[in-house]
Amino acid sequence: MTWLLIDNSNTRTKFALGDAHGLGEWRGLLDTAEVSRDSLTTLLDGLAFQAAVIASVVPTKARLLREFLEARVPVHMLDHQSPLGMAIDYPDPSQIGADRLANAVGVLACHGVPAVVIDSGTAVTFDIVSSAPAYCGGVIAPGLGAMTRYLAQHTALLPEIVLAEPTSAIGKSTVHAMQVGAVIGYRGLVREILQRICAELPGQPKIIVTGGDAQLIANGMPEIHAVDHHLTLEGIRQVALAVYPAEHRKL
Repeated sequence: MTWLLIDNSNTRTKFALGDAHGLGEWRGLLDTAEVSRDSLTTLLDGLAFQAAVIASVVPTKARLLREFLEARVPVHMLDHQSPLGMAIDYPDPSQIGADRLANAVGVLACHGVPAVVIDSGTAVTFDIVSSAPAYCGGVIAPGLGAMTRYLAQHTALLPEIVLAEPTSAIGKSTVHAMQVGAVIGYRGLVREILQRICAELPGQPKIIVTGGDAQLIANGMPEIHAVDHHLTLEGIRQVALAVYPAEHRKL
């Protein structure tokens, strides 16, 4: 059985095919603002799949995706009631984003626990999985791109910059100075949050980073054990394995 796996985030929506053996080679990508019936028809033309699992943090697009796909195949919307393979130690589990739950499932399956997943995108999120295993909370902060765009949009003279590793910590131009503040400063934010989390979390957690800015943030941070660009989609695939057990046992 082949599943369509969808990670519908605020900026981009990622698509992959997967089955009981792993993620397939096909990948699809749409800007989330461009997700529509027409764009989905074009993207998915010719693909064969028997079910879909969607992790969405954009309610309007979640409805569109579900309605579009339910006309073709069974659809499971990943949430706190999905079979995650772990407990949830959180006062109101319904508040946890589906992408964050997918990351927790992915890190449990691929890297082991205890673990901290840092997902660097529009927002940067830290999600913590204890050795129980249990999802036990996290942190949300502005994403690296969002911070730099804010400066460009709300100041008269600061430009929007291309994120890159600064050549030194003392900026020699406006762009250089902004790159120092963004990249080196952002690592400082990540490092401080990690130190506080690890002081409260029993064991020696694995630190895994994913998301669009993952590699840039991980460079120069020995605290990070691995960059895993497919972690969210792998977590969605793990949920698909649990949602459709009878079908994948027949393979």
